[in-house]
Amino acid sequence: MTQVRGVANLEPMARRREQRAWYWYDWANSAYFTTIGTVLFAPYMISVAKQAAPDCGTPGCVQKVEVLGVGIAAGSIPGFLVAIATFIGAVLLPIVGAVADRSPRKKLHMATYAWIGSAFAALLFFMTEGNWQLGAVAIVVSNILVGCSLVVYNAILVDISTENERDRVSSRGWAWGYLGGGLLLAVNLAVVSLHSSLGISTAFAVRISMLSAAIWWAAFTVIPFVRLRNRPPLDVVAVGDGSLLQRSFGQLFATFREMRNYPMTLTFLLAYLFYNDGIQTVITSASTYGAEELDLSQTVLIATILLVQFVAFGGALLFGRLAERHGAYRLILTGTALWMLVVVFAVFLPTGKAVPFLVLAVAIGIVMGGTQALSRSFFSLLIPRGREGEYFSLYQACERGTSWFGSVLFALMFQITGSYRPSIIALIVFFVLGGFFLLRLDPQRGIREAGNSAPVVV
Repeated sequence: MTQVRGVANLEPMARRREQRAWYWYDWANSAYFTTIGTVLFAPYMISVAKQAAPDCGTPGCVQKVEVLGVGIAAGSIPGFLVAIATFIGAVLLPIVGAVADRSPRKKLHMATYAWIGSAFAALLFFMTEGNWQLGAVAIVVSNILVGCSLVVYNAILVDISTENERDRVSSRGWAWGYLGGGLLLAVNLAVVSLHSSLGISTAFAVRISMLSAAIWWAAFTVIPFVRLRNRPPLDVVAVGDGSLLQRSFGQLFATFREMRNYPMTLTFLLAYLFYNDGIQTVITSASTYGAEELDLSQTVLIATILLVQFVAFGGALLFGRLAERHGAYRLILTGTALWMLVVVFAVFLPTGKAVPFLVLAVAIGIVMGGTQALSRSFFSLLIPRGREGEYFSLYQACERGTSWFGSVLFALMFQITGSYRPSIIALIVFFVLGGFFLLRLDPQRGIREAGNSAPVVV
C-alpha cells in the first residue's frame, strides 16, 4: 500500500481520531451554505436593496440601485454577487492550493480562511436600512474564503486516511455536514417563522439567524484546528528556491504543464464539471420550480429544504457503505443515472400536489449526498502525491467556476417556452455529458498514473 505522509504507519485508532476531528469542519461550514447561502441571504439582500432604490413610480416596476453609474435591478444583486465571488474564487483557488501543498501547517491555512470568512459573514447582521453595500462586500469575501478553506480541507483528507478508508471518511464528513447544517437551519427557520411570538421583527430574525451561522462556522472550526496534526510537505517536484509563495507559483505552473500526463484525472474533472453543474442547478432551482410551476406553498418549500438536508445525511452514509462493496466509481456512475431519473420524474409532477414533490425531495437527498461524497473521495485517488491542494483547487474551481452554466440554461429555456418544465428537462444534458465522460474513464489506469495504490474495490 502506498504510504501518504506516513498515514499508513499510524495506528487505526490514531487515524480514526483525526478523521473524527476532520468531520467537524463539514459540520462547521455547512451552516454557512444552508442558512446564509441557500435560504436567507438572497431574499433579505433584495429587500434591503429595494429600500435603497428610488421609487420607480409605477406599481410592479423594477426597482434599481446605481452601481458605478449603471442601474442594477435589486432582484439581480444576489446573483451578480455570487457570480463575482465565483469568478474571483476560481482564479485564486489554484494559488491557495499550491501554497497549502508547500506548507507544513495545512490546518492553520484552513482555519485562518474559515475564521476570516466567518468574520465577514457576521457583518451581514449589520446589513439593514438600505445598507446593501456592506452585505455585498460581506457575502463576496466570505464566499471566496469558504472556497479557499475547502480546498485545504479536502486536501487534508489524503493525510488522514488510507486509500481503502477514503470513501467511508469522505461520506461521513458529508453526512456530518448535512446534519449540522440542517439542525441550525431548522432552528433558524423556526426563529424566522415565529418572530412575532419572540417579539422581534422578521428582518431582525433573519439577521440574527445569519449571525448564528457565522458564529457556528467559526466556533466549530476550533475542533479540527486543535485535533488535526501538522505534517511536512512532500517535495515531489523541484521548483527552485525562494519564498513559500514563489515556490507555490513555481509548483502551480509545473502542474499545469504536466496535467497532460494524467488524462484520466482530466477526464474525471470534465465529468464532474458537467454532472455537478446539473446537481447544483437542480438544488438551486427546486424552490423556484415548486413555487412558480407547481404552485406549492412556502410552508411546503421550507419543509422540503429541511427534508433534503436530513435525507442527504442518510444518503451520504448509504453510498459510503455501498462503495465498500461496489466501489466509488460505479456508485458515482449509478448516481449520475439516478439524477437523470430525478429530472424526468420532476417534469411530470402534478400542480398543487405536495406529496409527489416531497417524494422527489427524498430522492434528491439520497442521491445528492452520495454522489457529492464519493466524488471527493474518488478524485483523491487520481491526485499525484504531494499535489492534493493544487488538484483539489482545480476540483473546487470546476464546481464554483462553471456552476452557472445550468442556471443560464434553466433561465433561457423559461425565457423561450414560458414554462419551467422544459427548463427542468433540459438539465438532463448535464448528466448525459457527465455520464459520457465517466464511461470513458479507466479508474485503475488513472490511479496508477497518479502513483497511488488502488483500493480493494474501486
